[in-house]
Amino acid sequence: MNIQTQRFIDRWAGQLLCGGVSAWVRLTGLFGTPARMPAAPKNILVILLSEMGSIVLAGPMFAELRRKYPGAAIHILQLKKNQEVSKLLSLTDVEHMHTLDDSSGGSLISDILKVSLKFRSIGLDAVIDCELFSRVSALLSFSTGAPVRVGFTPHTQEGLYRGSFINYSIPYNPYQHISKQFLSLVDALDAPDSMPRNRAAAIRNTPVDTELSVKFTDTELETYRSKLESDHPVTRERRLVLVYAGGGILPERAWPANHYARVVQGLCSAGYAVGLIGLKDDAVLARDLQAQVGDAACLNLTGYTKSIRELLMLMHASALLITNDGGPSHFATVTPIQTMVFFGPETGKLYGPLGHRTIILESGIACSPCLTAYNHRLTFCDGDNQCLKRIAPDPVLDQALAFLNSASASAGAAA
Repeated sequence: MNIQTQRFIDRWAGQLLCGGVSAWVRLTGLFGTPARMPAAPKNILVILLSEMGSIVLAGPMFAELRRKYPGAAIHILQLKKNQEVSKLLSLTDVEHMHTLDDSSGGSLISDILKVSLKFRSIGLDAVIDCELFSRVSALLSFSTGAPVRVGFTPHTQEGLYRGSFINYSIPYNPYQHISKQFLSLVDALDAPDSMPRNRAAAIRNTPVDTELSVKFTDTELETYRSKLESDHPVTRERRLVLVYAGGGILPERAWPANHYARVVQGLCSAGYAVGLIGLKDDAVLARDLQAQVGDAACLNLTGYTKSIRELLMLMHASALLITNDGGPSHFATVTPIQTMVFFGPETGKLYGPLGHRTIILESGIACSPCLTAYNHRLTFCDGDNQCLKRIAPDPVLDQALAFLNSASASAGAAA
C-alpha cells in the first residue's frame, strides 16, 4: 500500500474511528481518573511504526525503560519491513517483537486484529505510542486493552485529531529533538497526580548517544574487509568513502546528483575510492553518477550489502559517509565512521543523528524545514528543493578532504 493511500485512509477513516472511540469512552465512563502505572509492571508495549532511522533515535528511550522497569517485558510493535533493525540492535527479546504487514490494506487490517487480540491475552500494563499524529497507532494503543496509554497530543492546535483516549499525553514539541521527546513519553508513564495533563514530567537534555551497539569480532570485520578488497581491488590501495545519494520514500531530501558527482570526482582525484551505496532501487542513480564521474575508483555498491549488519561492516571498513537524511546516517552512529549528512526539508535539530561523529549540513533558508507532522510530511516546493540545491559542492568537498587528511595524519602519528 503506497504512502498516499495510507495517508488518505488515516486522515478520513482514522478521524472518524478516533471520534467514535472517544465518544464510546466518555459514554461508558472510562474517561474518568486514568489507571496508575503499577510499581512493578510486567508488560509494556512500544508502538513504533516510523522509518528505520527513528528506531535508532528511540535507543535512549528503550535504555531508560530497561533502567526504570528492569522486571518488565518490553514489547515492540512495528512494521514488518523494519523488524531487521530492531533485531540487529537488540532493542528487546525476539519473542517480544510484533509486526504489522502494510503491503496491502487487507494484510494490515488482518494483522491489527491479530495483534490486538494477542496483546489483550498478554495483559499489558502500559502502551507507549511513539507516532506523532498517526491515527492508526492511537487506535492500536486503545485496542490493546492497556490501562495506561501514553502518547503525543496536539493540545489546542487545530487538525491532526487523534481522539481523547490517550490518558497520559504530552504535547508534541517541534522545537525539541525527537529522541528527547521519546524520553518524555517514558517520564509520563509514572507522572505524579500533581502533574498537569499534557505536560512532560521531567527536565532532560537531548541524549548525546543512542546507547545502542552492534558487536562484531575482529575476525568477522577482517573477513568482510578481505571480501571487499577481493571484490573491488581498488580498495586495497585507497581508503573508502561511502556516498548515499538516494532520497528513499522522500526524494525531496536528496542533495542534487550533479553536486554529488562533483564531490565524488574530487575525492577520486585526491586518491580515495568512493562507494555508492543504497538499495537495488538506487542502482540507476548510481550508474548515472558513475557515468558523470568517469573514474574507476567510483564503485557501484548498491545492493552489495545483503543486510543492515553487512552495511554496518562496510561502514567499519570505510573512513567517511556522505549521505542524505535517512537511515544510513543513523545506522552509522553505531559504527566508528564519521558522517556528513544533508538536511533541508527536515532539520537536524529534530532528527539529526546522535553522537559526536556527525556533521550536519544545512543551508538555513527561510522555508526550511518544510516537512512536519502538521503537513503529513508533504512539501510545498514541488521537487525544487532549494534548501539543498543551495549547498554548494566545493565547500562540502573541502570539508570532506579536511577530515580525511586530518584522520590520515592522526593515524600516521599513532603508528
